[in-house]
Amino acid sequence: MTERTSSAGRLAIVLKGWPRLSETFIAQELVALEAQGLEFEVWSMRHPTDKKRHALHDALKARVRYLPEYLYQEPSRVLKGLGHAMRLPGFGRALRLWLSHLLRDPTPNRVRRFGQAAVLAREAAPDLAFVYAHFLHTPSSVALYASMMRGVGWGFSAHAKDIWKSPEWEKRDKLARATFGVTCTSLGAEHLRDLSVDPARLSLVYHGLDLTRFPPPPPPRPRRDGTGEPVTVVSVGRLVEKKGYDLLLEALAMLPETTSWRFVHIGGGDLSQTLKDKASKLGIADRIEWRGARDQGEVIAALREADLFVLPSRIASDGDRDGLPNVLMEAASQELPILSTSVSSIPEFIENGRQGVLVAPEADALAAALAGLIADPERRAEMATAARLRLVERFGMDAGIGLLVGRLRDALAATR
Repeated sequence: MTERTSSAGRLAIVLKGWPRLSETFIAQELVALEAQGLEFEVWSMRHPTDKKRHALHDALKARVRYLPEYLYQEPSRVLKGLGHAMRLPGFGRALRLWLSHLLRDPTPNRVRRFGQAAVLAREAAPDLAFVYAHFLHTPSSVALYASMMRGVGWGFSAHAKDIWKSPEWEKRDKLARATFGVTCTSLGAEHLRDLSVDPARLSLVYHGLDLTRFPPPPPPRPRRDGTGEPVTVVSVGRLVEKKGYDLLLEALAMLPETTSWRFVHIGGGDLSQTLKDKASKLGIADRIEWRGARDQGEVIAALREADLFVLPSRIASDGDRDGLPNVLMEAASQELPILSTSVSSIPEFIENGRQGVLVAPEADALAAALAGLIADPERRAEMATAARLRLVERFGMDAGIGLLVGRLRDALAATR
């Protein structure tokens, strides 16, 4: 029988938004924490914007509450939060810390996080014992300020953008104050440990994949080689700069006209129209299907029908980059061959030439790799088999969830 940590109110989990189609790794984690007996409340800083949701979101039993997305939208709630928080023993410490942060970062965003933290401090259950946040930037700011007001501990899970775009002074400060932190790539872990006064507080926890949520791989795919029936190239990711879809479009346009291919993209994003216009200018729009945001069942179906998965990740002009995208593991779960880039932590899962092909984030390199993989179905199949084996042996979900549950239970017990 799974040991249960009683009282959902003792643990509050702060998220930037719930539910989000692009953050299945968070939904997977929360459902797994519940399965391990942890009870908690979810506090979301934003209301959902996606029109669809995954079945995984519906599996979560925890109560979900929404903080004021913008303070002016709920002034009475914010004022009540501040009035209550001012009477808490930890308010003075939280206020002084926030003011020091505000001097370094005098933005409306920083003001908003303090107001949200006051609401959380007032409305969280009386037996609150620990606050855990996903992402080291704004959700962790809310968690930190609220935990100080309430006089409890806090911890975080760091991912990608929040690590590489947050200022160093803020990362150092949060690392010094957190009871513990986890991050999902060895590259991120090394970076954060270098900034921490106590590196032992930071653990590497791969999200991994809960394979019980995925069907077994489909039957062996037809050996399409681009000379007859089109080779279907699929990609799943937000249409933002760091995903590199402009490079992929250029690479596809470089393929010989005699090569038979089609490209299917799943995901929304700010660059949607820009990329569609680019495809038209390159003369390849008629070979591309833009499906927009889809739920996980539709994603899995697309992976099973495709011949090749491509994720052309790059480092964006503002420094933003991927961590280790879960969609690579999802593709591997369906024994779908993978082409990606040697950016960030992608090589932690894909070893070039073994579980897939990794190239520099450049159109020429992508085009050459695409041409080679399209023409060689046997090589695609061999690497796809190796990728699924690596997923099963090294990137299952259970080990990471076990470590995280242990950290959270220890933190809750420390204040019992």
